[in-house]
Amino acid sequence: MPSNVLSRPLEPGPGSDVGVLAAILDAFPFPLAIVDSLGALVLANEPFQRDWTGNFSLPATFSALFHADDRKELDGRLQRLSSGSSSELAELRMTGPDGSGRWVLALLAPVGGHAKSRTFFSAHLTDITGRRRQFEELAERESRWNNALVSSVSGVWDHNYATGQKYYSPVWRQIRGMSPEDPLAATTEEWLELVHPDDRNHVFHAIERQNAGDPAYAVFEYRERHKQGHWIWIECRGACVEWDGSGKATRVVGTDTDITARKAAEEAMAKMSRRLDMALEISGIGVYESDFTTGEVDWDERMFRIYGLEKSETVVIGGLWESFLHPDDAERVQANVQTHIRNSERFSDEYRVVLRDGSERIVRTRTMPFVDGNGHQKMVGANWDVTADVMLHRELERAKTLAEARNRELEAARSRIEHTAMHDYLTDLPNRRYLDEMLDRVAAECARDGQGIAILHIDLDRFKQINDTLGHSAGDMMLKHAAKVLRGTTRKDDFVARIGGDEFVILSKFQGEPRKLSNLAERIIKELRKPVSYEGHDCRFGASIGIACATGTGPDARQLLLNADIALYRAKNHGRNRHEFFSEEIHNEIISTKRISDEILLGLERREFVPFYQLQFDARSLDITGVETLARWRHPEHGMLSPDKFLQTAEELDAVPAIDGMILRKALADFREWAGQGLPIPKLSVNVSYRRLHDAALLRKLKALRIEPGTVSFELLESIFLDDCDDQVRKNLERLGKLGIDIEIDDFGTGHASVVSLLKLNPRALKIDGELVRLVSQSREQRKLVGSIIEIGKTLNIRVVAEGVETVEQIRILRDLGCDVLQGYALARPMPPSDIPDFVRSNGWRLPNGARKRQTATE
Repeated sequence: MPSNVLSRPLEPGPGSDVGVLAAILDAFPFPLAIVDSLGALVLANEPFQRDWTGNFSLPATFSALFHADDRKELDGRLQRLSSGSSSELAELRMTGPDGSGRWVLALLAPVGGHAKSRTFFSAHLTDITGRRRQFEELAERESRWNNALVSSVSGVWDHNYATGQKYYSPVWRQIRGMSPEDPLAATTEEWLELVHPDDRNHVFHAIERQNAGDPAYAVFEYRERHKQGHWIWIECRGACVEWDGSGKATRVVGTDTDITARKAAEEAMAKMSRRLDMALEISGIGVYESDFTTGEVDWDERMFRIYGLEKSETVVIGGLWESFLHPDDAERVQANVQTHIRNSERFSDEYRVVLRDGSERIVRTRTMPFVDGNGHQKMVGANWDVTADVMLHRELERAKTLAEARNRELEAARSRIEHTAMHDYLTDLPNRRYLDEMLDRVAAECARDGQGIAILHIDLDRFKQINDTLGHSAGDMMLKHAAKVLRGTTRKDDFVARIGGDEFVILSKFQGEPRKLSNLAERIIKELRKPVSYEGHDCRFGASIGIACATGTGPDARQLLLNADIALYRAKNHGRNRHEFFSEEIHNEIISTKRISDEILLGLERREFVPFYQLQFDARSLDITGVETLARWRHPEHGMLSPDKFLQTAEELDAVPAIDGMILRKALADFREWAGQGLPIPKLSVNVSYRRLHDAALLRKLKALRIEPGTVSFELLESIFLDDCDDQVRKNLERLGKLGIDIEIDDFGTGHASVVSLLKLNPRALKIDGELVRLVSQSREQRKLVGSIIEIGKTLNIRVVAEGVETVEQIRILRDLGCDVLQGYALARPMPPSDIPDFVRSNGWRLPNGARKRQTATE
């Protein structure tokens, strides 16, 4: 050790500079040392040695006490002191004897004494390790906070209510699509306009609670409109940092984070979770997760359900689940689990469990081992109860054994089942299902071979009457007979099927000869028209046939079936017991019917259906007795149309009741207007469709019209008369009488109403059809027939109206025969309501006979 460095406290002689310094140092209660200009540690008092060297000896140099990286700076400080500096203050690291590191604040200053021309300096060290660490932690915390804000893309906001200043970071603006130059909302209310309407009340309340320091509202979420117009989700975090004397927040600081992507992910996750939960619920699969590191097991609700347990049961590895394993399966199952966990392999298993009620179940499991982020060895898996499946499988195995033993019997049964599934039980013909398969098969074969397809759709005529009058047994026999006829008249390769109650289809390959198809249809019709005897009755029925055929590559068999059905409809409409080929004309007719149907519906909406009127006259006095209402269609393109242009389509469309109702309402309005003008028209008659008589609400609708009793009568066609009426029609007819509405039978003599029916109904009038009236002046037989109808009316006290009266001669004859009322062109043509007043006032129908004849001749 150098001679000028002391390793322990010196005891210098009295009077020396060192001695004086030593005496001074010992007087100080805080750590103090003397260092010379060469860096040697000359003296150190007891507090210095205690605090900085402990029980170890002092080092030779002062710099040896400090960290190697700081010694150079210390030497430089000593040199500046030697050069005349008054003091030096430095923060340095010190390495203790035990190797620990500390930060010290070193204060160096010159002292007056010297020895052998050496300059001395005092050294006072203050431990600042704690303060230094606080500064470092504060700097690190600030750096971490800044980095976190940048990486999390959170916008910082600072509301200083005391100064009125508000700060919003660039990221805060960036979240909302704002540039630094974009102005901010001037008020809270203006800013709330940017918040989603469903969130505004929540946001306003959350801000109030956040400013109040409520921890429940330190974080809240809401939607705000982005500058580009879409909505974004924002997570707002805020807290009060300054308060006034009353405890009111004066400064609130926080962050806003765009969580739109997170919310979308949460919604997607929730959607996926719901689907997964629904799938698991439907399948009955229970899911579990086991942690082999902690021994914990997590079961979902379905797992508890499978094992017949309440959810409150505690599940751990080696506990609950293992207790349920069947004794014969337990060792194998647990060994299987351990093996696959050890090898980290997925596996499946099936085993028996014994529930607490003693029942035995079979469970199937699928398991996947894995290691989580904490290094825990885990296993996730699914269980489902397959007892029923296993039992079924065992039953099937037993059934299979029996099936193999009785293979021939079951094969025959299978053939019978297949035949039954593909054939009609009554006629043993192929059914609709078989036809559908054959359509595809024949279409493929014809496309391959370049052949065509022909389809005959057959519907039995009058089958319903036989079925209803003689019973279903008779109907079944007729169907069997029809099937036999169809088999006997078709070729061996033709496919014959029964597809409905009385509908049959013949599917055939077509060689381009429609005449052969026509001959086949005629043979079928001829054979089916022959009488069939059943229990003493000769049953007669016929057939209507629709034919559709096509040649060329790839004919569409299903479209042909539809075309054949359309042709069948045409055949039935044209008189039945006939056949029709599908053609472009029929197709156009369907299109035309569809167009007319649409126009009728539109006409109802536009109220285009209007009444025309034909006056009725007393046969003797020629006074007006009433007026018949006739429907007309004021078509926007084709002008005024009579019923023959639209009635059939309207009936198919079921629009006739609506037209009847519209005509009745307008006719009642016209009738009341005539009465107001004093015109002598005592009664109004209107046509009523049979379907409208089925309307259960008819009485309520008529009451709403406030019809004066005795002023209105409803005309019913004889062809739909009482012989075929059901209960609803009968009830409505009775109610009409109670309302004071009379019933008249139209076109009498052309239908099939019986006298018994007339007695039941007791109508107010019978209208003789114009076809019967037309020949009364030329045919004695016709006059007798008309006279008989008039006599029937008089006998039953029913007024008789002759319609279609076109000549003066007819007027005379009908008057002589005793007819009550006349209606026809000879007296008045149908006319619009506006022409009625002038015609009635003119008395134009009361012309002399000669003039009337001239008028008739010119019409």
